Amino acid sequence: MTVDRELVEAAALLHDIDKLLPPDDPVQELGHGAAGARWLSQRGYPELARAVAAHPITRLLDADRYGRWNGVATREERIIAYADKRAGQRLEAMSARFAGWAARYPEHRESLTRARARAERLEREVCETAGVSPLAVRRLRWVGPTLDAARRRRDAARPAATAAGA
Repeated sequence: MTVDRELVEAAALLHDIDKLLPPDDPVQELGHGAAGARWLSQRGYPELARAVAAHPITRLLDADRYGRWNGVATREERIIAYADKRAGQRLEAMSARFAGWAARYPEHRESLTRARARAERLEREVCETAGVSPLAVRRLRWVGPTLDAARRRRDAARPAATAAGA
């Protein structure tokens, strides 16, 4: 099983980029996910577009749309879509994530119930392929060291970026 780790890491970091764009940016008309994908493509990062476009919960709400995506989604796209269903401000159980969406969007409670079943299927597939259980995702031995390394790289880059801007 090969996974383009750099693509997954970049798409994971940028998957909600459209939430940072001004409301009047023309790409916003495309909706969440598609707007971020278009914005990234326009800036020379088309390799990230599919994973970013495919991550929103809306992908799972409609059976036909989900079926089409599920038939062609890459491993990387599946990982990003799954990660989005587990991470809000923190890594959380999928049940908590869906409960939050249901509380914010009670008018979509029924479709969220169907989407959760699809998300759980996605979770089983991604975790099975990775050889981990969904419960173990939070405790994987590489999570802490990976986050620590990313923080060290970020902190090391700060003085260089400050000096370059001076």
